[in-house]
Amino acid sequence: MALSVREYRARIKSTESMKKITRAMELIAASRIIKAQQRAQAAAPYARELTRAVSAVASFSNVDHALTTEPENPTRAAVLIVTSDRGLAGAYSSSVLKEAERLLEKLRAEGKEADLYVSGRKGEAYFRFRGRPIVQSWTGFSDQPTYDVAHDIGETLIQAFLSDDETTADEGVAPGVDEVHVVYTRFRSMLVQEPTTVRLLPLEVVEGEEAPDDADLLPLYEFEPSPADVLDSLLPRYVQSRIFFAHLQAAASELAARQKAMKSATDNADELIKKYTRIANQARQAGITQEISEIVGGVNALADANAGQD
Repeated sequence: MALSVREYRARIKSTESMKKITRAMELIAASRIIKAQQRAQAAAPYARELTRAVSAVASFSNVDHALTTEPENPTRAAVLIVTSDRGLAGAYSSSVLKEAERLLEKLRAEGKEADLYVSGRKGEAYFRFRGRPIVQSWTGFSDQPTYDVAHDIGETLIQAFLSDDETTADEGVAPGVDEVHVVYTRFRSMLVQEPTTVRLLPLEVVEGEEAPDDADLLPLYEFEPSPADVLDSLLPRYVQSRIFFAHLQAAASELAARQKAMKSATDNADELIKKYTRIANQARQAGITQEISEIVGGVNALADANAGQD
């Protein structure tokens, strides 16, 4: 059923209001993504040098640390999934959740149980809606992560990894795990954000892509008081810095995805306004034509009636 001109004008007005909102959100995301990129770039040198220090200690000492020891028969893994707190970011959260599902399927195929740790309300809602238990979740900071939160997450995962007891949730302590994985979105560019899976524990010390060409030349250190004490201090910081860097990458990716989604929504609103305007004009022209036809028909009928009387 064709709508009236007034109804089309009401739709145009509501679409214009929606366009203003999406345009504002696009500009906000565009302004915040610069700061998010700068934070990620500022954290990269620290993460790189910390990685080199840990690599040097692990390479030039024969210390067996609990965080670097490979278990003989791993049966349980902890998976940290980094998602967003808010929507309107296109396929950002769904992409990282699909990557997480692939990792969980792989772990099940290897005979390992997976404990879920979730960062972000979207991931929390996704798993709770499906009735899948979450050991612990952190929310409210996805677009502006802080090191304090990364420190808390890192300590929680390290404690779960170092725990040997299969404790229950009723005791308020997470069960011990043999592996720790992180699933997040790596920021490649404004157009490309790549869901990525990284195994954090047992520790695999790998130089990042931002490392220089001579990254394989590890610096020489003198260990004081001992390599074991140095590893005890460095390894938790290394894990926490990796988690913090993952959250910074995810924040930049979220803002880039939101900017793209809001720009697409603004463009679609423009097209919808043009479409409704064209249809409204056609309806208005059809109404005018009908009114003119009715007037002409009435005049002709009146003229025929007068002619019959004469």
